Amino acid sequence: MNKPFAARIAAMNAMYKLPVSEKPTLPADVVDRLVKFKVTLMDEVHEIDEIVALAKNGGNASDIAVAIADLLGDVIVYCRSEALKYGLPLEDVLNVIMDSNESKLGADGKPIYDANGKFLKGPNYWKPEPKIKALLETLKR
Repeated sequence: MNKPFAARIAAMNAMYKLPVSEKPTLPADVVDRLVKFKVTLMDEVHEIDEIVALAKNGGNASDIAVAIADLLGDVIVYCRSEALKYGLPLEDVLNVIMDSNESKLGADGKPIYDANGKFLKGPNYWKPEPKIKALLETLKR
């Protein structure tokens, strides 16, 4: 049986001697960490250009799908590992964000989209940040 994803990330961080925090923590070197995180994340984001080029040049659909899956997986693994360094319960945070996203529906219960397909905020929308803050505050104790 496979270990849960979060447990595998914790084991990876331990194996590579990366920080692991049990509760929400803001390290003294937070600015340096965030700058380095951005650089690494942008390296991953720039891989999209390679996938776009592959698609434009008639790449095999299977190879394109594999490249997209690898890209998205790498970003998720990197973000989950980073969350662990700060002691952030990412799965719980994602649940709050999903609940907030679901609150964006229009008064008729249907999604509202902009021209790019992004969800717009309906009349029952609530911001996730206050609930995320409350979640993190309960974990600091």
